[in-house]
Amino acid sequence: MIVGASPVEKLPIVAVYGVTQNRFKNYSLISGSNPSKNEVIIGKSIFEQLFNKNEILIANKSFKISGVFKSEIGFENGGVVLNIDEAGNIFNKSASMILVNTTLNSNVENIIKEIKNLSDEIDVKSTQNFVDNYNQFKIIKTSSNVISFIAFSMGLLGIVSLMSITINQRKAEFGIKRALGIKTSKIVYSIMVESFLLGVFSFICALIISNITLYFVKNAKTLQGYVNGEISVELAFYIFVTSILMAIIGSIIPALNAAKTDPVELIQGNKI
Repeated sequence: MIVGASPVEKLPIVAVYGVTQNRFKNYSLISGSNPSKNEVIIGKSIFEQLFNKNEILIANKSFKISGVFKSEIGFENGGVVLNIDEAGNIFNKSASMILVNTTLNSNVENIIKEIKNLSDEIDVKSTQNFVDNYNQFKIIKTSSNVISFIAFSMGLLGIVSLMSITINQRKAEFGIKRALGIKTSKIVYSIMVESFLLGVFSFICALIISNITLYFVKNAKTLQGYVNGEISVELAFYIFVTSILMAIIGSIIPALNAAKTDPVELIQGNKI
């Protein structure tokens, strides 16, 4: 079995299991059939929370939902199951895993120690470990939203400052345009177009750098392939729109300031 994790729709982290054909019999299907190529089966608890119940996106790849299963193991009941070769391509790993069921009164810590004593190469995790990690992912997601808002605000202020400096250096140019009778709206429009092009260029550079960084994150040995470094088309679209809005909104204030100033004062350089 290959085990990984990936965000699915609004869920910050979902367990993804890549299994061989002989293991599909361990999943009791409520509806549908076992997955073939480019298909997955979904645990009942996850399926009920999905908005799109026909397909899901894992690591920027779309999979059709072929069935819904219910497992006695709560750990698996909240996950996604697909063919092991496709999971290997997603998480860039090949690993074996044995699931051990215990009774409610079992000493889990002693069982973990006994299994670890079998070999130094065996790593043992309890279900509680995954629950703790899941809660940490939710905390990380909330923190990332706050940091993103702060970064957006700082970026907006930075663009306003950059555009103010740029326009101040070109105040004579705008003064001449005003003196020639060019409308204020055209001057503002030209500045917004420049800002738009700046935003597009910034987005392309950021996307290239991000993909390079995420590639190394995805293949980092310390993460053991549990994190897939992918930027979905939807996320890239949101980033693009945000970049453009930051550039345009950040240029409006200094553009209006320059366009409304008296042409004589602009040309003389006494006021911006």
